[in-house]
Amino acid sequence: MDAVQKAKSGHPGLPMGAASMAYVLWTQHLRHSPANPYWHNRDRFILSAGHGCMLLYSLLHLTGYDLSLDDIKNFRQWESKTPGHPESHIPGVETTTGPLGQGFANGVGMAIAQKFLAARYNKPDYPVVDYRIYAIVSDGDLMEGVASEAASLAGHLKLDNLIYLYDDNHISIDGPTDLAFTEDRKKRFEAYGWHVQTVENGNDLDALQESLHKAEQATGQPHIIMVRTHIGFGSPNKQDTSEAHGSPLGEDEVKLTKKSLGWDPEKSFFVPDEALKVFRKAVDNGKTEEEKWLKLLEGYKKKFPELAAELEKVRKGDYGEEWKKALPTFSDAMATREASGKVLAAIAPHLPTLIGGSADLTPSNNTFVKGSEEFQPGKYHGRYLRFGVREHAMGSLLNGMALTDGIIPYGGTFLIFSEYMRPPLRLASIMNVRPILVYTHDSIGLGEDGPTHQPIEQLASLRAIPNLTLIRPADANETVVAWRVAIEHRTGPVALALTRQKLPIIDRTKYASAENLVRGAYVLAENAAKPNLILIGTGSEVQHVIAAYEQLSGEGVKARVISMPSWELFEHQSPEYRESVLPSGVKKRLAVEAGVPMGWSAYVGDEGFVLGITKFGASAPAEVLMKQYGFTAANVVARAKKMLEN
Repeated sequence: MDAVQKAKSGHPGLPMGAASMAYVLWTQHLRHSPANPYWHNRDRFILSAGHGCMLLYSLLHLTGYDLSLDDIKNFRQWESKTPGHPESHIPGVETTTGPLGQGFANGVGMAIAQKFLAARYNKPDYPVVDYRIYAIVSDGDLMEGVASEAASLAGHLKLDNLIYLYDDNHISIDGPTDLAFTEDRKKRFEAYGWHVQTVENGNDLDALQESLHKAEQATGQPHIIMVRTHIGFGSPNKQDTSEAHGSPLGEDEVKLTKKSLGWDPEKSFFVPDEALKVFRKAVDNGKTEEEKWLKLLEGYKKKFPELAAELEKVRKGDYGEEWKKALPTFSDAMATREASGKVLAAIAPHLPTLIGGSADLTPSNNTFVKGSEEFQPGKYHGRYLRFGVREHAMGSLLNGMALTDGIIPYGGTFLIFSEYMRPPLRLASIMNVRPILVYTHDSIGLGEDGPTHQPIEQLASLRAIPNLTLIRPADANETVVAWRVAIEHRTGPVALALTRQKLPIIDRTKYASAENLVRGAYVLAENAAKPNLILIGTGSEVQHVIAAYEQLSGEGVKARVISMPSWELFEHQSPEYRESVLPSGVKKRLAVEAGVPMGWSAYVGDEGFVLGITKFGASAPAEVLMKQYGFTAANVVARAKKMLEN
């Protein structure tokens, strides 16, 4: 209450109502080490209802994490360690939860990752990976569709390492939840295949204790405990009202609430020594738990040295060099989605924690590695995930997996359906975690499915997300390098935009090496040290740019061809390199990409032109569409000549 009041903003109601369940969980069930927040075998705790973050910050401070009372007093202020929603860079905060439902789904991803690591590395008497994922979730989380998608998959997968406490307080911002949320949540989760319990009084510590024990002992199902709580508990005038949800109680009401709960109304930010003593036991308890685990790990290293060494390496992000040696080289024309599948098949045997799948588009995305086992109940060692038609959950699950040390997660769908994934893509970018998104059918070149499935604005919209790296390779060999970049990348998501249609292999004996993709953009060909014209292409359009360049060269035009698969990688290069690729003195620049022109002005300048698309697609064969929309060598030549005439 004090922190929210001091900040003059925030959500006091949830922390007040959920305090009892948080107390029982954090002091008696959660295995964590405040002295080492990144201990590998810690239980994970997620506050999916991130607006109630003062609950989490209070717990971190009270249990001995590096979060002082002054940090609490600095709630929601510039550069504070207590921002308005939990952020994963703060020690003790497992994931960035802002949009409701995301934390719920992140937890399912973390549970998948834990089950996978346990299946691969645990041995009898040596459970070196045996942590659980706990969360507090809210009405808002359960209303969001992403939680439904994630809950459905969690039930199918029987993720019994997942224990959620549902803060069932009957209140949302608009008022009582029964304004819009009247389904039987208990039956709903039972139908998903979850183990469901109910605690009628959220302040009954014994009932909370018993329900958590039952959840920890029951197997074969994820668990949700429906806890009837009271938002703003203790507030004489605002308990059980929406006024306690998203704004300070007010100074007078804070004092009245303290008085009603038996506290001194004149004391602010006061922590009794007796309470602190109880909570701070977490420091010694955590050290004891970690020491027990380290002792177990020492025995594991002696008995299973190869597995132990592998586990240690992957957790550090050290995947060795063998996977790079296995990267193929291609000589035959193929779709870049096909090339992507072949790269996956080549590197998967050398990357034991590479795990992923597709949102029910496996044959189209080429995401399945032949011979792989599927991740299914009782087969948690499997490395292929059937996400089902659940793109939103897939993105959020991948984030949860990416937050698990050692895991390289990937997920596939059509580029158009990246629209269903924008919240988790944005959060992955904020958190600096690296899921790999395999987006196929990347343009009108997918053909007959028509405008509903043909991405037009998606390349631009993905590029608009800060810290997301988009790569659109021009042929199969650029695709190889794109995968290498994605695996080696550490800061933010990587999206691969891949074709359905076949693309010719660029003759690298004649043109620059595909290795140059690592720099985002590079000179593919030029016929003069000082060109008068620069042609820029990405993805499937590079072939037309090359053909146009050959014709223009034959006609004496001094030209340069740039393959520009990734704006983001290019922007990370030095100013000198960027100038060498796109010399400022050359004003005639033509960019060719089958998408909206938005953003290209930064590279073509005032005298340049973008051959793009400013309307939706149509249903027709790919080659017909490309011709009708002007993506031919002849049209590139015509546009270039028109520019040179001016």
